[in-house]
Amino acid sequence: MSGDQVDAAVSHCTATLRAGVDRDWEAVHAAGMEWTCRTTAFHIAQAFTHYASRLASRAQERFPLALTLPEGTDNAGLLQVIEATGALVAAAVRTAPPGVRAYHPHPFGTADREGFAALAVNEALLHTHDIAGGLGLAHEPDPDLAAAVLAWLFPHVEPGPEPWPTLLWATGRGELPGRARVTDWTLYNNLVLPTERLLLTGIRPAVADDVRLGGRGGLDWLGDGPHEGTRQACSYLMKAYETGAHRPEFGVFALVRQEDGRAIGGVCFHGAPDDERRVEIGYDLIEGARGDGYATEAVRTLTEWALARDDVDTVVATVEPDNVPSQQVAARAGFVRATVDEERTAHEEYDMDSGLRLYVRRA
Repeated sequence: MSGDQVDAAVSHCTATLRAGVDRDWEAVHAAGMEWTCRTTAFHIAQAFTHYASRLASRAQERFPLALTLPEGTDNAGLLQVIEATGALVAAAVRTAPPGVRAYHPHPFGTADREGFAALAVNEALLHTHDIAGGLGLAHEPDPDLAAAVLAWLFPHVEPGPEPWPTLLWATGRGELPGRARVTDWTLYNNLVLPTERLLLTGIRPAVADDVRLGGRGGLDWLGDGPHEGTRQACSYLMKAYETGAHRPEFGVFALVRQEDGRAIGGVCFHGAPDDERRVEIGYDLIEGARGDGYATEAVRTLTEWALARDDVDTVVATVEPDNVPSQQVAARAGFVRATVDEERTAHEEYDMDSGLRLYVRRA
């Protein structure tokens, strides 16, 4: 997701709405909205202004920049404002360094450059749909843009047969056969958890798909990373995503060193908490980054984040008996070896491999 997609979405928006430029946009409501078509079009430009200013300034709270229109601005002029502010978003995305994050409220408080690009594309596609519906204009965006928005901002939504109808359904604007109509929706930027030396960077489905297929997911991996364990974790993430079972905050995280932006390993949950408020964690580290305490730092941080939630009481990890370094990571991160009874229960009720040892940390 990049400035190119923002440019494409803005071009589609203005080309679509230009067909109705001679209409009275103030007299017509956007489809399904209380706003008029003109208010909705101005909102697109306002959103672009917020996204560009936040990302360019690295703002960590709401950025006090307001957009106003000169008196007498007509519809054609408003489309020029959308083009200009859209270009600002695209430029901010292109010039932001990898990993830079700025304020956005949903749901974890920040977004990276790819997230802001996706937000801008989402804004353009959806509100063009709303305005076009009010004005009676034809509107059918590039399905690849809709698919990208879904993969970057709606990781909790099971993919549908076609991306554009799925995006409309996911945002309460349409129906999909076999699914209840959406009346309350949200979007997700990825969760990032800082440690002393790392950023635990949540991997989105768009990235996980590339990693599981042998790519590097747009991350600057140390050596020949990612490790096979991270690729396998991304495969499980994609299976969950494709069935609508993925919960973004309980997915896979890349371990990114703050000092140089290099990804050095992965840490993950093996799914969302179960009915007993129990979640399993796994981790791996690229060989060139081992021995410096990075894995312990990551596991401790992610475990403590989970245990601070209302839906988690227990975090477990399974380790091979001969993997002493991994056992030491678990111990340094506050885990203890499970009792014989606990391991028996894990074998019988959770299908834990009989060759593994169970480590536990509780709230």
